[in-house]
Amino acid sequence: MSDYYKGLRKKIGPQCIFNPSVAAIIRNEKGEIFFQRPSLDHDIWSLPAGAIELGESPSDAVKREVYEETGLSIVPHRLLGVFGGERFRFIYADGNEVEYVIIVFDCRVKSGTLKSMDGESHALQYFSASTIPKLVIDYPQEIFDEIHRSALFN
Repeated sequence: MSDYYKGLRKKIGPQCIFNPSVAAIIRNEKGEIFFQRPSLDHDIWSLPAGAIELGESPSDAVKREVYEETGLSIVPHRLLGVFGGERFRFIYADGNEVEYVIIVFDCRVKSGTLKSMDGESHALQYFSASTIPKLVIDYPQEIFDEIHRSALFN
């Protein structure tokens, strides 16, 4: 959690806050999609994702988050969608509640070796679109389809 969010939580406690965030769809040469498992305690996965920091652009945020979580340097290729609302509300184990506004980018790998850089990822794996694991965030299925060509908004 960034210093900004720590300070905010000290002031308002666990009540629901908006959290502008980014997520990356990264495909390998087979067209499989990359996911990470943030915890060894359960088999729930996520896209590489995270909060946009103050003063940071969404494209810089997705580059930073992907590198921190995977060791990969990426280039955001195109916008896949912007999502928010109650469907994107989440309560953490510590009771803090957030409602994400998530900007999802289609990304291309520029360089790097796949490994967790920040210790937040306990498993890193590519899955086919037909075998996507259970996810923390309920993204629309369309963002995982290779034929998806225009940005979605929800």
